[in-house]
Amino acid sequence: MATARPTLAAEHREVTGKAVNRIRKEGRLPGVVFGHGSESANVSVDTHDFEQLRRRVGPNALIDLSVDGSTSKPVLVQNVQVHPVNRRPLHVDLFAVRMTEELTVDVPLVATGDAEAVTTHGGTLLHPSETIRVRALPDHLPQSIEYSVAALVDFDTVIRVSDLEIPGDVTLLTDPEEIIATVQRPRVEVEEAPAEAEPVEGEEGEAAPTEGAQAEQGGDQGESAG
Repeated sequence: MATARPTLAAEHREVTGKAVNRIRKEGRLPGVVFGHGSESANVSVDTHDFEQLRRRVGPNALIDLSVDGSTSKPVLVQNVQVHPVNRRPLHVDLFAVRMTEELTVDVPLVATGDAEAVTTHGGTLLHPSETIRVRALPDHLPQSIEYSVAALVDFDTVIRVSDLEIPGDVTLLTDPEEIIATVQRPRVEVEEAPAEAEPVEGEEGEAAPTEGAQAEQGGDQGESAG
């Protein structure tokens, strides 16, 4: 049985520009709803409800949005502008989808398991790519794709996009040869004892001073001359 989509209630807003700070203080998050074949509409949603919703659903989850109590329509959270300091949402873009039209999105990759090259050989697990790009119908968009790193038994082994299990109703757009996981060799720091410098004879048969010694020597000569 298919799980019901999460819902979100919105209200039309007339306030725009800097005046939206007022509705933010009232606990409302300003946003815009847009999509193919329809004009964009300025809306606002309850900030607390929106933040709770984002904690429960993935980045590609469809949400049933109702504006002013009207019949709900499926939307995707296209973008969220956040405050640079407290990371609270400031504005949200909601994309109204057509259920019969494929969408292109980035899907997060989730690594599972342990890599022997890390646990046994002390390497560092690296993720050169943490998302892949796919195309699918809105209700077939993956929220994430898991893969195991158990195959990383040494530092020469890599996991590529081609190793992922992509659902049959999803079209992969990322290069299959792209590396998504590898293990970096541990850095070995070798402390070497400083070798004794062999004296270098100067013009008069004396050991030539280092740069620091030359500076000190010059200073002594200057003091003597003074």
